Amino acid sequence: MKASLALSILLSIPAIAQNNSTASSAKKDERPSPPVTIEKDLGAGLKVSIKYNAPGVKGRAIWGDLVPYGKVWRTGANEATTIEVSRDAKMEGNGLFAGKYALFTIPGETEWTVIINKVSDQWGAYKYDESKDLFRFNVKPEKGEFKERMEINITDNGRITLAWENIVIGFNIM
Repeated sequence: MKASLALSILLSIPAIAQNNSTASSAKKDERPSPPVTIEKDLGAGLKVSIKYNAPGVKGRAIWGDLVPYGKVWRTGANEATTIEVSRDAKMEGNGLFAGKYALFTIPGETEWTVIINKVSDQWGAYKYDESKDLFRFNVKPEKGEFKERMEINITDNGRITLAWENIVIGFNIM
């Protein structure tokens, strides 16, 4: 009797873990800023995956207010945005080794700094450490069509764009 009780408990552990994992995933999907994964096969063995949480404008002033100018931003909501590459690549002329990284930005009115940080598993930018940056580069923001929810896209030729509210930035990976 004791052996069969112990066996049934052991057999039920994977089901409990699976249910908890499913519940955790469902909770993330119900967030006000839902998780999004963008994946693109750029050929020659280069696969790029970007994971972010997509905040909405919701009638708020975004640039220079909700997202301050001149401060490191997690480039989305909740966990830091991540970018993963399947093989060594180049991003705006900088060497990007195969692996997973955090993608931060420092928004500005006329110029943004894009940051690739070696610590991919971070909540927001609260523990961001500049000494862990792999590299940084600057891009110019452009006016774009209004986007209620933040969107990141990867084109077939390796152009990564981020659009939210009425601002768009872009950079290349190859």
